[in-house]
Amino acid sequence: MKYQFDAVIIGGGAAGLLCAIAAKRKNPAVKIAVIEKNDRVGKKLLSTGNGRCNLTNLHTGADKYCGSFQKQSRAIFEKWNTDRLLGFFGELGLLTVADSEGRVYPHCKQAAAVLDVLRYGCETRGVRIFCGETIKSVKRQSGFTVTTAENVFVSDKLVVATGSKAAPKLGGNGSAADYLKNFGHTFLPFSPALCPVRVQSGVLKPLKGLRAAAAVSLLRGETAIKTERGEVQFNEDNLSGICVFNLSLFTQPKDTLSVDLLPDISGRELFNLLQKNQKLFSALPADNLLTGIFQKRVAQAVMKSAGAGDFSKNCAGLSEKQLKEIAHTAKSLCFAVAGNDGFDRAQACKGGVSGSEIDEHTMQSKRVRNLFICGEAVDLCGECGGYNLHFAFASGIIAGENL
Repeated sequence: MKYQFDAVIIGGGAAGLLCAIAAKRKNPAVKIAVIEKNDRVGKKLLSTGNGRCNLTNLHTGADKYCGSFQKQSRAIFEKWNTDRLLGFFGELGLLTVADSEGRVYPHCKQAAAVLDVLRYGCETRGVRIFCGETIKSVKRQSGFTVTTAENVFVSDKLVVATGSKAAPKLGGNGSAADYLKNFGHTFLPFSPALCPVRVQSGVLKPLKGLRAAAAVSLLRGETAIKTERGEVQFNEDNLSGICVFNLSLFTQPKDTLSVDLLPDISGRELFNLLQKNQKLFSALPADNLLTGIFQKRVAQAVMKSAGAGDFSKNCAGLSEKQLKEIAHTAKSLCFAVAGNDGFDRAQACKGGVSGSEIDEHTMQSKRVRNLFICGEAVDLCGECGGYNLHFAFASGIIAGENL
């Protein structure tokens, strides 16, 4: 069947649904269609925040993002800051609450509540939603023609809000790249972000399954690129945890992740503590030196990494040099970066349309008139904590208001 609309939005996720609502709110007469390949809209949205939907953050700002659109994004976050975005959701009927870290959730802590108000917002405004539509081609003629396996959609304006390749089991793919490259856009390849970082270390496997509060620094040579604090989880071939996920935005092969297992204690204070423990546990095997400080497997990993892994000796037999090296290692347990984990475990992606080709005030393409690009199709990726959803929502609203 052939349909005619004023605007067609490809992608029924966070950006696409807000785009549709914003367009109809500004001009109720505009005819809008949302095309979604899944059997329902918002499938990925339901999984965010561990099913609770961390939809924004009280600390949202351009400094929480990376990518070629970062500088331009300041204009978006100034216009659509957290308060204004939450006001928009409040008008849709959503009650929200923020935690101590500034992460904002629906008050009921159910992602379905966010999706429900978005779906109802579209339904009551007369937005047409077409699910289960596999797109065969997207062409620009006098306007735009989107051909699916079942239908043909013709429109004056087109919005690409298809998301990224993150979480393919929830429908993530790279279709935006194909559409936008064909329109002459520069598209930076998608790569996994906000995901575990694969590392290499002789002490990683013994630590498998353990968690530790730490400060983790990303080192490039001798330079510290960025440091994050939080809980680190040691896995068989990677490190994970929110602090590691945030560092995954910046990792490159041959970088190093340096884990400070005692970020609130100085190296000197730790050395003094080890001297005290050496006397206290002098007759016990050397791996008891860190008793009362670390879990046993963590203690052994630190000792081995420091070159003091001969546990047939007792604590009294450790030299002052060894104590200093153990203290240094506990403050900087190093893991060689091998790369980020795959798209399956990524919460977001780096990559997308080059920021220089998008007008941040309208989200319209600078290359193709009446083509709008928002959400993950743009080369902008934020840290954990609701930042990526905030950009998806805000960019979708801006695109919708300019249709």
